[in-house]
Amino acid sequence: MSATRAILLTNDDNRFVARVQSIDLPALTDGDVAVRVEYSCLNYKDGLAITNRSPVVRKWPMVPGIDCAGVVTDSRDPRFRAGDAVILNGWRAGEVHWGGLSERANLRGDWLIHRPAGLDARRSMAIGTAGYTAMLCILALEKHGLAPEQGEVLVTGASGGVGSLSVALLARLGYQVAASTGRLSERDYLQRLGAAQIIDRNTLNGPGKPLQKERFQAVVDTVGSHTLANACAQVKYGGAVAACGLAQGMDFPATVAPFILRGVTLYGIESSLVPTPVRKAAWQRLERDLDLAKLDSMTGEVSLAEALTAAADVVAGKVRGRLVVDVNR
Repeated sequence: MSATRAILLTNDDNRFVARVQSIDLPALTDGDVAVRVEYSCLNYKDGLAITNRSPVVRKWPMVPGIDCAGVVTDSRDPRFRAGDAVILNGWRAGEVHWGGLSERANLRGDWLIHRPAGLDARRSMAIGTAGYTAMLCILALEKHGLAPEQGEVLVTGASGGVGSLSVALLARLGYQVAASTGRLSERDYLQRLGAAQIIDRNTLNGPGKPLQKERFQAVVDTVGSHTLANACAQVKYGGAVAACGLAQGMDFPATVAPFILRGVTLYGIESSLVPTPVRKAAWQRLERDLDLAKLDSMTGEVSLAEALTAAADVVAGKVRGRLVVDVNR
């Protein structure tokens, strides 16, 4: 066993506590990889875990953090050796396995990929699961036939992590992006990322008609519920929606009308258990297609202790863009 500093979540006798403390990591077993973590980040799921707002954590005690980037210090997996720069996204870290909000982590080699050469640890965590999920959405829409000349693409929850990165990526790829947000004060921010149109989320987040005026060739939806239903109702014939979030809710108060009368396709985007070849392809595209200056402009930073407070702001939708966590301060 070896000690390291981390966020630890406990729930003894239904008394939930989140704090930074020294913990003992278990020794490596066959196939495991020891990582000195340089940066992690705060995703919506991390916020839910740290605030205990939703039953994200399945085993107690738990170190949260579905992402981390760092350097291998020891490995019993032949694919990795000491000194390799690696990234973790998902694989139920922070849910059933101790995650990345820690100075060190013992992880399975099957969960890791080598970090792209064009990204340092901080930027890779500024991307994190949010940017990786955004790229999975874009890959699904491209496979469907998405093309810049076919019209507008709607991004919902555009001021958040997945939304901001989706706007930046789509704009860089030449798409006309309509960004939906509940924070119209972020208009200038979204326009700097590349949004051509800003839409008040209040026009999408209530009950709407099953079929509405056709507007968008495609949608990246991070919100769910009525927003997703209205987005589907506004997609053009043969278009597609990539659904990856549930900030408004898990419900889907819609009808089959867009799907059987306009041939709309709804893609569900799951990021945690995606096979390694797809992960590598997504990260290669992120390295190639993401404007790093825009990434830096949407990124804030907190310490490990500050992440405890910032988690509530992430869940409340008060955080613009991305928050990286310097786990070593």
